Amino acid sequence: MSRRICVVITARPSYSRIKTALEAIELHEDLELQLVVAGSALLDRYGTAARFIEEDGFHPAARVFMVLEGETPHSMAKTTGLGVLELATTFDNLQPDMVVTIADRFETMATAIAASYMNLPLVHVQGGEITGSIDEKVRHAVTKLADLHLVSTELAGKRVVRMGEDPARVHVTGCPSIDLAARVAARPGLDFDPFERYGGVGEVFDLRPPEHPGGYLVVMQHPVTTEFEASREQTLATLRAVEATGRPAFWFWPNVDAGSGGVANAIRSFREHGGGRRMHFFKNMAPTDFLRLLCGTACLVGNSSVGIRECSYLGVPTVNIGSRQAGRERGANVVDVDHDEGAIRAAIAAAAAASDRRGEPLYGDGRAGERIAACLAEAPLTITKRLTY
Repeated sequence: MSRRICVVITARPSYSRIKTALEAIELHEDLELQLVVAGSALLDRYGTAARFIEEDGFHPAARVFMVLEGETPHSMAKTTGLGVLELATTFDNLQPDMVVTIADRFETMATAIAASYMNLPLVHVQGGEITGSIDEKVRHAVTKLADLHLVSTELAGKRVVRMGEDPARVHVTGCPSIDLAARVAARPGLDFDPFERYGGVGEVFDLRPPEHPGGYLVVMQHPVTTEFEASREQTLATLRAVEATGRPAFWFWPNVDAGSGGVANAIRSFREHGGGRRMHFFKNMAPTDFLRLLCGTACLVGNSSVGIRECSYLGVPTVNIGSRQAGRERGANVVDVDHDEGAIRAAIAAAAAASDRRGEPLYGDGRAGERIAACLAEAPLTITKRLTY
């Protein structure tokens, strides 16, 4: 009898972090995929990741609406509470054999709590890493609730064991997003028109040289939940620095975190006062399209983990701003700067001029999805834990 594997996707970045594992689960003869799409992954304001999931051929078994408007710590806490309520009902209806939660976003706490209290084996993908913001607390809390740990790197696995987890329940699989990066790296050309396919707002510019021989920028900056009051000023510093480079830029909307309203306000006010003339703003893109866009950029700017993970594999220069990714394992492609306009501008110039764009397989070798499926098929279905050292 096939094991029912319930995978919960709560936000747009979670999809690229698990897509190839979903494919491998569906192909595995001993596994049955129960896909739950929840949270901001369902909302148009944040790019409707659910649409890309369905276009890729996946059929959600349930949709869970749980996001409370506000983009404050208060709304994050209440969203998590609503998620526990709604996901408990979903798990009761689906009766899965295992529940999979992804990475470290605050909504993953709802998945972990509901599954744990319902005596469902909980699988955590991408535990053991270190970052800034509330993600740091969430990730390690989920690790302590989880029964099976599928980590991206050897160092992450060692950290999970040092947290008292059974070494036999910790498996280094790599990150599924690197599987996607490996596919794109084999054929990296930009084979679509981003303006035509994804719309967005702002200037439409020609991506072909020699009009812009310096290359375009890609910007993805999220609020830092522990610094959410500063998100507007932090975003304005990046906006001014990017515009001062003179390069055209693709800018992507932030995640649904405390402070995202400040990011949105900064972008809108900057444009209303005549800024952003060489920028185009998008809500979201299909994962592989986004990676193709990255392959052609002069550098990625902002504080997304994409710069640390996928860009490391692809060799894409990255200007990482602020504390959001503090502590993550990073490759030679990353330059770290503070929220300072001059420092950001100088870092962009240096990163864009880099001639060495060799990738590093820090977070995987392109086979994470199949390893994850194999672990899900073979791991014991246990829910009893003991602290071990």
